[in-house]
Amino acid sequence: MTTITGTNAITLLGAAHTALRTAVAGIPADGWDLPTPCEHWNVTQVLQHATGDQIGFAAAITGGPWPSEDPFQPSGRIDGDAAALLEQALTASAAAFATVDADAEQVPVPLPQGPLPLWVAAGACALDAAVHAWDIAAATGRPSPLTAPDAEQLLTVAKQIVEPLRAYGAYAPELPMPTDADPTAALLAYLGRRPEWTPQA
Repeated sequence: MTTITGTNAITLLGAAHTALRTAVAGIPADGWDLPTPCEHWNVTQVLQHATGDQIGFAAAITGGPWPSEDPFQPSGRIDGDAAALLEQALTASAAAFATVDADAEQVPVPLPQGPLPLWVAAGACALDAAVHAWDIAAATGRPSPLTAPDAEQLLTVAKQIVEPLRAYGAYAPELPMPTDADPTAALLAYLGRRPEWTPQA
């Protein structure tokens, strides 16, 4: 299994944020209502959820404001510039994690597990951003924004946090995948997503 340090996780978080920015930048003007791999949610709702989760991670660390709406019940309506609102959330998330010592073992998170070591906490935040970047890219017919090395690290993080979260509906049951599957496919299947998903399939 891939070894991750606090410093690695912060780098991974930056890559995940970039992936989410890239995916959102690729949403066409008529793409906001497209279906996504997140059942019952369209592109707008996935973006609302992803934005709210980043704000939640920042708030847990800093004590700042929490999302204005429940990320798990996104309205499908965004007031203002969606990319600008996402950028504010990503900036807050990155700034919050930048205040944490690299060897910290008790980092507050908006997860039922409670405080986690930095590598898991920042990795969890990265996992959220990265998988929703993939959701949006898949929904809009764009290439996967995830690299194989990042997917390998994200899978290591996922195996630390995901099982308890399935009970809350945060992730679907794991799907079967060949042992020789590529890292991104393995990650997506573990999170309950079909790597071959398209809006038509």
